[in-house]
Amino acid sequence: MAPLLDPITIAIILGAAAAGFVQGLSGFAFAMVSSAIWVWVLPPQLSSPLVVFGSLVGQILAIPATRKGFSARRAAPLVVGGLLGVPIGVAILPHVEPAWFKAGLGLLLVVYCPAMLFSTRLPHLKISGPAGDGAVGFLGGVLGGIGGITGVLPTLWCTLNGWDKVTQRSVLQAFNLTMHATTLTLYLVAGRITWTSASMFPIVLPAMLVPTLIGLRLYARISEMAFRRVVLGLLFLTGIALLVAAAPVLVGKLGG
Repeated sequence: MAPLLDPITIAIILGAAAAGFVQGLSGFAFAMVSSAIWVWVLPPQLSSPLVVFGSLVGQILAIPATRKGFSARRAAPLVVGGLLGVPIGVAILPHVEPAWFKAGLGLLLVVYCPAMLFSTRLPHLKISGPAGDGAVGFLGGVLGGIGGITGVLPTLWCTLNGWDKVTQRSVLQAFNLTMHATTLTLYLVAGRITWTSASMFPIVLPAMLVPTLIGLRLYARISEMAFRRVVLGLLFLTGIALLVAAAPVLVGKLGG
């Protein structure tokens, strides 16, 4: 008897569920968690629309929990910079080589996760301002256009600048929500959402819905530091695995 679910569908469900829970609990990282699973079975041209769609749904679900502490003054430079960067990322997406994408994502995780793990021990930079916020928002927008990874650099930037937890989450919520909505719209206009990727949306939505709500429920109850150590530690190991997986292909391409 044939299996009810094929391996790709199973990977999509697992990635959406894990990423939804993490995003609901922490306010970020849907793209990193889902991409770390989906990158094994889907090319970036297919996975990127799924990542953006799932991230957008998660951010919408979290709106009631993150309205407190919102600062339009702090959010504006990040959002404006991000809106300028998203079209560039969307334009780059069709030219992304899967092996390079794996290597890039792996390197990002290997660098980003330890930085976030030890960020509480680093001195706060206190250099946040419209220019710096806008530049970081721009880079986040470019990464968002490529693969929905909008929150990595802004999250690190806010943490290193010592923003309090409530302000940071509410501002990043507004930034990520705007970036994902813009990216998904541009994907649609540019024809980046194929029938194949669109047919996977109904798989992602129910798979992530309950885990996201559970994560949101636990948001105020769990130790943020303990949770962050576990998640970032696992993502760091995933990054190493992605680099190892991409290395033979890249060495062959460079050698050839």
